[in-house]
Amino acid sequence: MTKTSQTSNQSALTPLSRSLQVNAHAIHTRFGGSSDLVIRLFRSDAAPERQLALIYIAGIVDADVINDSVLAPLMSMKLPSYMEETENLLIESLRACVVSVGSVKEVSTLEEALQYMADGMCLILADGSPLALLAEAGGGKDRSVDVTQTQTVIRGPQRGFVEDIGTNISIIRRIIRSPNLHVQTHKIGSQTHSNVAVLYLHGVADESVVKEMYRRLAAIDIDGVLESGYIEEFIQDESFTLFPTLMNTERPDTVAAALLEGRVAVMVDGTPIALMAPITFFSFFQSPEDFYQRFDISSFVRVIRYAAYIVSMLLPSLYIAVTTFHQEMLPTTLLISLAAQREGVPFPGLVEALLMETTFEVLREAGLRMPRAIGPAISIVGALVLGQSAVQAGIVSAGMVIIVSFTAISNFVMPEFNMAATSRIIRFGIMLMAGMLGFFGIFISLLFVLVHLASLRSFGVPYMSPIAPTAKGSGLWRDAFIRIPWWAIVMRPMDLKLRNPRRQRSARKPPAQRH
Repeated sequence: MTKTSQTSNQSALTPLSRSLQVNAHAIHTRFGGSSDLVIRLFRSDAAPERQLALIYIAGIVDADVINDSVLAPLMSMKLPSYMEETENLLIESLRACVVSVGSVKEVSTLEEALQYMADGMCLILADGSPLALLAEAGGGKDRSVDVTQTQTVIRGPQRGFVEDIGTNISIIRRIIRSPNLHVQTHKIGSQTHSNVAVLYLHGVADESVVKEMYRRLAAIDIDGVLESGYIEEFIQDESFTLFPTLMNTERPDTVAAALLEGRVAVMVDGTPIALMAPITFFSFFQSPEDFYQRFDISSFVRVIRYAAYIVSMLLPSLYIAVTTFHQEMLPTTLLISLAAQREGVPFPGLVEALLMETTFEVLREAGLRMPRAIGPAISIVGALVLGQSAVQAGIVSAGMVIIVSFTAISNFVMPEFNMAATSRIIRFGIMLMAGMLGFFGIFISLLFVLVHLASLRSFGVPYMSPIAPTAKGSGLWRDAFIRIPWWAIVMRPMDLKLRNPRRQRSARKPPAQRH
């Protein structure tokens, strides 16, 4: 922001009046006479010669804090007479000697007072003073910390983020108990003034990535931010791509692990979903539980995830290509069985696959939108009844039902929902190419996808790192396809210019004591 714009913004601010009535009326008018705005006028032993006012918004403040730490001291304490001589000294005396909450601010403009009140602070006005006090009294009813709803694990922490950004930051503070964890909060949205926090580990994270994150957030000009998805679309490197270039999670341990690896996290007030960047393609195949289980078991499961992702993208296309163009590649017995199944089916393989895939997507979406009590039951019954009825009616073959069902199950193996959704969309495109060109169309589609993946960046980091380009000294296996034992993970896996790339001292396992 330039010096000229700063001067113009300051000149646009309205200073508080010395008249308490004028200030109270201005605040009441700016809030449009809202019914949840509380304005209490009173006189206090703290300043018996002056009228005071306590103003706050009900519902977003803690009434007990206001009564015990603000109102009760104001009503009962007596200040020396010399402290009431000037208006500035009176406000300073109330701040130092009377109000007992932890955070107290002095303001001199109407706009500042209104903004802090909207954040959950209560305003204290004194007649004859152009200054006001703001006392921290945030509260109100909110959802308590509970188990994660979408990213569950068998072994590991079970708590998840909530909608309150202060609670979420405190959870991260309890995990990373270091002063190097820096948190910077910005307000975004001309109407909502949503708190957006940037978290990073100083001394580990790449400072250029942190500065770039600040720059992109500062460039956002929108009237409101209701969820972290608003922020994600503004700060991501590439908008026109199916692949996510930022990771989102509701798990505090996932965010803490990302911070320890040198990534930057973004939290938005009002949503339990946090964002992390930079990110790579292989990060979406890692579950938090991979690092809590034994490394051999985690490596086996991770390989299964890669195989399931490939199956979810290619299995229907391979079936279409083989049954339509390349029947000679099938064993004779299997070919005769498939031909017998398709004898009464009136549609070609492509139309049959598109029909079943579209039906399954409709069932999946209906299961999400239905009430929780009946959603799962309707989805299961609908899938069984429709599948069996379609086969008996001769609309689709039994083999196609098996292919679509296994493809759907493979899609649910992915730990990250947004990457699973990407494979669902790409699947339809590859099916069309397979229906027109067979295996040649599949190869063209895969080549296009790989070239596109190699061109993506996430805050300057190559999306396919450490495979393309190969990270120097990292090896193709490191934190990409398998997980090595913890005692062997010496360096941080991110392909960044980290200030401290070393995670631990050596890769030597502590020797077992022999008896």
